[in-house]
Amino acid sequence: MAEEQSLWKGSPAQVVNLGVYLVCLLLCWLVLPIFYALWRWIDTRLTEYELTSQRLVYRSGVFNRKTEEIELYRVRDSSLDEPLLLRLFGAGNVVIYAADSSAPSLVLRAVQGAMDVRQKLRAAVEMVREQKRVRTIE
Repeated sequence: MAEEQSLWKGSPAQVVNLGVYLVCLLLCWLVLPIFYALWRWIDTRLTEYELTSQRLVYRSGVFNRKTEEIELYRVRDSSLDEPLLLRLFGAGNVVIYAADSSAPSLVLRAVQGAMDVRQKLRAAVEMVREQKRVRTIE
């Protein structure tokens, strides 16, 4: 069996916090919103997605890190959601549905080049299913 390789790494675009940033800018004279905006920036910056040749890894959290993994052979389907605001910034949401009890669905929020990410995911899923000889029965 081949060694696991990283196929793609990414994180959400900061555009997901645009509304928060605008409200915090309007209320910056209160000082507290500045810290909230900073917190949201850090939290978004530290969220990581990684697609490898064997699994999809999702890491999040600032002080307490959480790592969630979905084995690619368990991925049942994926879809692409491109709201107008995200499309303006070249981003989109990739929604993944899996036969996994701990993470039946996972949304890769506001990733740049979402269509390419979805295509890489699809190709990797097909390759792993072929290697493991996994078939889906519906």
